[in-house]
Amino acid sequence: MHYKSSLKFPNKINQGFTLIEVIIGIVTMSIALSIITTLLLPTAEQSAEQIHQIRAAELGQSLMNEIISKSFDENSDRAGGRVRCGENGTSCTANADLGDDGEANVDLFNDVDDYNGTSQNDLILDSLYNGFSVSISVCNDADYNGCTGTENAETAKLITITVTDSFGNPITFATYRTNY
Repeated sequence: MHYKSSLKFPNKINQGFTLIEVIIGIVTMSIALSIITTLLLPTAEQSAEQIHQIRAAELGQSLMNEIISKSFDENSDRAGGRVRCGENGTSCTANADLGDDGEANVDLFNDVDDYNGTSQNDLILDSLYNGFSVSISVCNDADYNGCTGTENAETAKLITITVTDSFGNPITFATYRTNY
């Protein structure tokens, strides 16, 4: 017994994409991806820059805390101010003499002005701070108007720390350490 199937298969001539449709699709996708990439790339760079600025702020704050914890002057008492320079015949360090007093390294610094002129070469920085630079200056500033070089040395010292991140953005921290 033979019988014929009455089902016919559809014509396959109209199935698929033509070469022109494929090319138009590729061009459209490439334009869309280039627009998306152009919008996202600056955002990624900015987020990395913010992380470096946060690290610079952390480094500057930690250095500032370390420096502020030291005594006001080489001739001041290390135990909290019983003997202050500028009193009872004890002199304070003049602007010309600010800087380390012969200490071999930063770990031996014992007063604020020892840090004057210190840079990242003198400090031991963690690998987290590769590409960062640090400079520290300390000056006498009795009238709180910045370092003019003619200040008396008995009242206050201005400590300025500049941390430059690996993108070249400088962040400056400044505070006063008073003679108390």
